[in-house]
Amino acid sequence: MAKSITAMLVGIAIGQGAIKSVEDLAEKYVPGFEGSEYGKTSIRDLLHMSSGVEFGETKNAQRDLNRLWIDMVLGLGPTKGTINSIVQFNRRIAPPGTKCFYASIEADVVGLVVRYAVNRSLSDYLQESLWQPIGTEADAAWVIDAQGFEVAHCCFNAVLRDYARLGRLLAHYGLWEGRQIIPAQYIIEATTVRPSDAYLAPGKADPKFGYGYFFWLLPGARRQFALAGANGQCICIDPASKVIMVQTAVDNMGEVWPLWSGLVEQFGQG
Repeated sequence: MAKSITAMLVGIAIGQGAIKSVEDLAEKYVPGFEGSEYGKTSIRDLLHMSSGVEFGETKNAQRDLNRLWIDMVLGLGPTKGTINSIVQFNRRIAPPGTKCFYASIEADVVGLVVRYAVNRSLSDYLQESLWQPIGTEADAAWVIDAQGFEVAHCCFNAVLRDYARLGRLLAHYGLWEGRQIIPAQYIIEATTVRPSDAYLAPGKADPKFGYGYFFWLLPGARRQFALAGANGQCICIDPASKVIMVQTAVDNMGEVWPLWSGLVEQFGQG
C-alpha cells in the first residue's frame, strides 16, 4: 500500500505547486535521471506502471526486484546509490502509456520525484501534509534504503484505524473536515480510466482489476478502488456511499473481495 500512499503525496505536491503536472517527465525533478529511460517517462505513465521500461518483477524468481533490493535497499550489490540502482534498468521494450507492466521500481522513481520536488524526505512530507492533518492516533514507519531514502514501493506500517482515516480521506475525494488536503480532481483522475487508456481497464491491466495512479480499480460501473499490499492488507473505498473496509490480517484475498462486495451491497445503497 506504500505505492498508493506515494501517489497521494504526488497529488498533495501538485496541489501545493511543487509538482506542476503529471505530464512532466521524471528527469525534470530528479538529478541523475537525465537521459535515462525512466527519466524520459512522464509521472502519469509511471503512476500507471506503463513506462515500458523492462523490469522483470515476475520473471526468474523476481530476478530484477531482488537485484533492485540488493543494490538499493541493502546496498550490497555492485551498483551503489538509489538513483544508480534505478537507472541501471534502462531498456524500453514498449512505448510509454501503452501497456501496464506491474513493476515496483516505478513507485521508487515517483518517490524520488516527490522527494526532490518538495525538498524533504517522504516521511517528513507525509507527516506534515497528511498524517497530522487527518488526526492520526499513532506514528507510522517506513523502511529506508541504504542511502536513506524511503522505499516508496513497499514497507509502510501503520495501525488499522489510521489506515481507515486514509480510506475516509479518499472516500471524500481528499476533503477532511472542511480542508482539501489532496485535490479532488487528482483523486478522480487517479481512479478513472480515460477512453484513451483502455489498457488500464479492469480485465486489461489485470485479469480482474484495473489500474489507476498506484490504485487498483474494481470492476463495475460504480467507482470503487483499493490500496492492496503484498501480504493481504488492503483498504477498499466506495466513494458514493463512503463505505470503506480495512484489513491488516490474514493473507486471503480470495475472501476479501466477496466480503467487500457484500458490505457495499448491504450498506452502500444510501
